[in-house]
Amino acid sequence: MSNTVVWLRNDLRVDEQPALKAAIELRNPIIPLFIWAPEEESPWQPGAASRWWLHHSLERLAEEFNARGSRLILKQGASQEVLDDLIDDHDVSAVFWNRRYEPAVIKRDEAVKSHLKERGIQVQSFNGALLVEPWEVSTKQGKPYQVFTPFWKTIKPKIDVEEIWQCPQALSAPTQWPVSSDLKQFELLPSIPWDQGLSDTWTPGTFGARAVLDDFLEARISGYQEDRNRPDLRGSSRLSPHLHFGEISIREVYREADRRAGGNGVLRKSGDVYLSELGWREFAHHLLYHFPRTVDEPLRERFAEFPWENNNAALKKWQRGETGYPIVDAGLRELWKTGWMHNRVRMIVASFLCKDLRLNWQEGAAWFWDTLVDADLASNTLGWQWTAGCGADAAPYFRVFNPTTQAAKFDPNGDYIKQYCLELASLEGKKVFEPWKVEHDLDYFPPMVDHAEAREIALAAYETVKTNS
Repeated sequence: MSNTVVWLRNDLRVDEQPALKAAIELRNPIIPLFIWAPEEESPWQPGAASRWWLHHSLERLAEEFNARGSRLILKQGASQEVLDDLIDDHDVSAVFWNRRYEPAVIKRDEAVKSHLKERGIQVQSFNGALLVEPWEVSTKQGKPYQVFTPFWKTIKPKIDVEEIWQCPQALSAPTQWPVSSDLKQFELLPSIPWDQGLSDTWTPGTFGARAVLDDFLEARISGYQEDRNRPDLRGSSRLSPHLHFGEISIREVYREADRRAGGNGVLRKSGDVYLSELGWREFAHHLLYHFPRTVDEPLRERFAEFPWENNNAALKKWQRGETGYPIVDAGLRELWKTGWMHNRVRMIVASFLCKDLRLNWQEGAAWFWDTLVDADLASNTLGWQWTAGCGADAAPYFRVFNPTTQAAKFDPNGDYIKQYCLELASLEGKKVFEPWKVEHDLDYFPPMVDHAEAREIALAAYETVKTNS
């Protein structure tokens, strides 16, 4: 009997797994396969934090397959060559996978699919990552959406999450298993340990994803509308890395959140706000698919002429969290320690880079890409272009976040700041938001710029782009 390969990528789960489900329905033995080929995703191959997460997620996924009498086969090398070898050596007649939407991966997958079909192999790809495919919705003019609200209104009626597929407790195994690489050969973990904070913060894998979802639905979703902007509170779901690596299905998350928020009142409103945040993830993938150039270029082409500063020393200080603005520094230190940053703080930190320092948004996107455990090309691109004012549904160019007033509003007691800026832990009241006004000496950095002055310079620079457009 011939075998079916399920090629796993950013869909590291067994439940609600369309490619695996289709393979089971063929009734052939199944070879679950993961191929480590980061060069095929260049220049956006996984960063350091993502590689750390991937290592642990693959360990957990292997346990899931082992528990079902199966194995996760690990291979390193060119994807097409790896698949060809399996076809030749293990009588493979079908290869299934779930789609990804990054430009380089789409190009690779199209070439692999064409090649395998020429060999007479049954090939099929599935939607395992989104609620609605990017090509399934368009404006009345037949064009891609560039504004979130009408996009979300259009796709909501199309979302169907009634059926959530559960993987059987036993999977059919091939007569002879392919030789698997040792996960350590991928060298995903850092050679110089810096990842203790990540280990203390996260539990990669489906078990960890479900625990995070259960905690959010039990204790936090009712206050999500009010608490989601508060970095000092555990108000957000923190599911983003689990969703990025596909350890839990977006359909399952949407269904469970929608059910928990059933009825009317505060819970329903809060739940709808959360569902709309999942909608932003969909919107990001819609944009990436239709405008693949935006990973490197502004969607609004006139911004290619924006007079960005070239200041590597300022970039380094920003990256290290040494800007002298506590909420900015706290966010960047949280990122370095945990591989994650609260979404409100991401906006503040990004605004500071683009508008106070006038450094190119691409510099920030690259830093986030390397340090975030939830580094997702679609969401990262949308977020940075939104802040810089050069993307879809972008923040107006004249919106410049004031890091001091933002901190006072969203971290009112300074608890978040003091958690990551230990130099400021002794400050009381509003002093923590403006430590440069404190009379006694502090072992803390002076502000890199005067925000009021930097804002005026940024607005003048944006006016030149607006005028020249």
